[in-house]
Amino acid sequence: MNSSVLPRVAVILPAYNEEQTVGATIRAFHAQLPRAEVVVINNNSTDGTRAAAERVFHEDGINGRVIDEQRQGKGNALRRAVLDIDADLYVMADADLTYPAERVHDLMRPVLEGRADMVVGDRHSGGHYAAENKRPLHNFGNRLVQHLVNALFNASLVDIMSGYRVFSRTFIKTYPILVEGFQVETDMTLHALHRRLRIVEIPIEYRDRPQGSSSKLNTFTDGARVISTIAQILRYYRPLAFFLLLAACFVAAGLIAAMPVFEQWVTERYISSVPLAILAAALEIVAVVLLAVGLILDSISHHEKQKAELHLVAMSEIRSSTRELKPTGSEKEGSGQVQN
Repeated sequence: MNSSVLPRVAVILPAYNEEQTVGATIRAFHAQLPRAEVVVINNNSTDGTRAAAERVFHEDGINGRVIDEQRQGKGNALRRAVLDIDADLYVMADADLTYPAERVHDLMRPVLEGRADMVVGDRHSGGHYAAENKRPLHNFGNRLVQHLVNALFNASLVDIMSGYRVFSRTFIKTYPILVEGFQVETDMTLHALHRRLRIVEIPIEYRDRPQGSSSKLNTFTDGARVISTIAQILRYYRPLAFFLLLAACFVAAGLIAAMPVFEQWVTERYISSVPLAILAAALEIVAVVLLAVGLILDSISHHEKQKAELHLVAMSEIRSSTRELKPTGSEKEGSGQVQN
């Protein structure tokens, strides 16, 4: 990023019924980034979230606004933000005071220095999340997704689901938000790994919600979503592995169904269990079809990766040409002296 031009920074705060904490969160980030635009995405709140945010913007003279998104879900809220906000650097955090605004400079630095496309605030390395979070099933779900993602992508990420992130413009403008709920953080990580974008994790402190503020997560409902997310990871990002696993299950089922048929043939040289033989053959045929589907989708996935790489190269060339055409401060002064 050109050091002679100050980057435009946008702080995105998705908020659903965060009347008690949204004002303090806005003030905290404004204190750290007074030039940044603070945008609250009011995600169909039924309390005074919108009024509380607007009051802080007005009373404190903060450069900010509230955008309404009626479709429920954090993914929908972020999609609205990406469509409506134009900036060079995007900061995402929750509006519940759980993330330290004073660490935002540490998260922004790798992107500003051109070392990362996405920086993640890591809640786990310091042990803060485990100490503050009192929901063991959530911790288990986090670890399960973390191990699966690292195994599939040969990565070593610590916090897959952190909601405190900083993005480059390249990341935001090449990331299609297709998920609707809290899975969006996992999906962002998968997108970066799949497209070979650079991820940096920085350990941060994590605080539990202040007294009187309640979490919107449900252990069992969101646990089912985590399981669904795991299945989707395999299906969309590793289609060959996903369909190979399904094919293996059908192969095993077909062999189990065929065992009595084989036994009859060996001992009696005659097959009386014709329906069972048909079932075994059908299961093996399904296995072959699933393997073929996996191979086709894997080829399509590879082709999409090539297209994405070409798109990133094109965006890089556009940015480079824009920087060359844009005069620096010294060039402007020099041209003014010549005219005088």
